[in-house]
Amino acid sequence: MSAIDGVFAQLRREGQKTIVPFLVAGDPDLEFTAELMRRLPEVGIRLCEIGIPYSDPIADGPVIQAAYTRTLERGITVRAILEAIRPVAEQTPITPITMVSYAIVYRHGLQQYVQEAKRAGVAGLIVPDLPLEESPPLAQLCQQEQISLIQLITPTTPKERAKRIADQTTGFIYYVSVVGITGERNQLPPELVDNVAWLREQTNLPICIGFGISQPEHVRMLAPVADGLIVGSALVRRIAEAKDQPRPKAIQTALEFLRQLTAALKPNK
Repeated sequence: MSAIDGVFAQLRREGQKTIVPFLVAGDPDLEFTAELMRRLPEVGIRLCEIGIPYSDPIADGPVIQAAYTRTLERGITVRAILEAIRPVAEQTPITPITMVSYAIVYRHGLQQYVQEAKRAGVAGLIVPDLPLEESPPLAQLCQQEQISLIQLITPTTPKERAKRIADQTTGFIYYVSVVGITGERNQLPPELVDNVAWLREQTNLPICIGFGISQPEHVRMLAPVADGLIVGSALVRRIAEAKDQPRPKAIQTALEFLRQLTAALKPNK
């Protein structure tokens, strides 16, 4: 059982859903990332997804790719990111998750990455380029350290395969809302709610929906079928646009956006 299981168990007891913000580690710098993480409980957030910058992401759109590039150009390392996360996890109720390419995990060393992530307080790994069939070695290491290995299901995943993925996932299922790359959308597919409702019948795991979620209207649409909604590009863009503002104002800009989305989780809001 990982800390993620505890977060969702508490949310379900309270009849609550959650926004899960995605932050690019080190954009604009690691101090900003850590400070924003510390402040997330102010807007009712407990889970935070941290993107480990990678030079060749497979599903990230231009906003996140640009943020990754900015961070890589400054030479920020995986160890520096985990060290920045560690005190936040130790001192706040925030539960970190890393979105990390398998290439990074493999180069770092599977056991070493998992153990260092554990020491940093990371409760889950999302490894988008790791096929289900090749995941057992990493899954076993994660299980030993009580870290969730979160798998992705997309709209084009065949139903039988989606069931197998759900059976081998821990923590929560990451349901990709759209075909394509990350990025803000004005509209989400009308069949999305039905797709997630079907998946809900196949598993008891929490389901978090990501890709394209950027507006309170999206949150109100999806909250009835999701346990969490992952917000990435819309938040990363706002952080990038606020980089020249005084640090407290930039943090507040990000928090206010998340506050609006969190408010939309509640009925009649």
